[in-house]
Amino acid sequence: MESRLLILTHAEVERLLPMADCIEQMAAAFAQLARGLAQVPLRMVVRPPGAPGLLALMPAYASAGFGLKTIGVFPGNVARGLDAHQGGVLLIDGETGALLALMNASAITAIRTAAVTALATRTLSREDARDLALIGASVQARTHLEALACVRRLERVRIASRDPEKARAFAQQQTARWGRTVEVCGRVEDAVRGADLITTVTSSAEPVLRRDWIAAGAHVNLVGASLPHAREADSATIAAGRLFVDRLESARTESGDYLIPLQEGAIGPDHIRGELGEVLIGTRPGRGSPAEITLFKSLGLAIEDLAAARLVYERARQGGVGTWVDF
Repeated sequence: MESRLLILTHAEVERLLPMADCIEQMAAAFAQLARGLAQVPLRMVVRPPGAPGLLALMPAYASAGFGLKTIGVFPGNVARGLDAHQGGVLLIDGETGALLALMNASAITAIRTAAVTALATRTLSREDARDLALIGASVQARTHLEALACVRRLERVRIASRDPEKARAFAQQQTARWGRTVEVCGRVEDAVRGADLITTVTSSAEPVLRRDWIAAGAHVNLVGASLPHAREADSATIAAGRLFVDRLESARTESGDYLIPLQEGAIGPDHIRGELGEVLIGTRPGRGSPAEITLFKSLGLAIEDLAAARLVYERARQGGVGTWVDF
């Protein structure tokens, strides 16, 4: 007996997953994870020597259903005008194992990653934070600006990138879209100094943030680096901040922002204050004072993809969106 498979394109996923709704979906998913109601194995990464990219497999189980994201990360795509992230998200029925849907992973990744950053910002930053520094001008910069504007009333936005032309193009596009000027800074330091919200979405393996640049009371989201040898903040920044993560196991295995300062002796193994979900459900405290620096290290979890995919799937069924094929 054939089953029916729903296929959703990049544009269809974007239409069905508004940022504000995705933020609330991520809040529910992280609370579920913190309560032990989801299973999220560590991602498996295939990185052939000399290959231009890698393939990551990210499975998850929650709410009586399975999900699997297969995502290729190809940094060279940026020069081609393509998203560095390519792949699909599979939604699988928890009772029968039937494959329900295949969705564009690039769209889901861009939206859910920014939604989690916004959730962390809403949870950990000062409520009066208004001044945003964005480091990096990729696809993630666009979705992060949209997401952060959902949770804080931004009054100033500055962007810095190692590619000045991309930064200028981003600023022009987002100024028109956002309705306020996005300022281009020639140096990361110029963007970061004085900002109370700092978000890094780079592909750099070396620190782009220095402790001396970061103001008291700032909240920092570290999003770009996801490998043990890569980081976006220097050790002094990590040591000075109150550090939260999406998941402890992932951070202790994959995060160079945590592992490198640990190896250097700049921090101890208990430096991580908790997971985002634990703060959300009240089992761990979040920000302790207006003056302290809070840090959120995002690595990306399959539970995020599964939660986003379930919401998209239900809306596609209700709205008649997508292509159904016999499978």
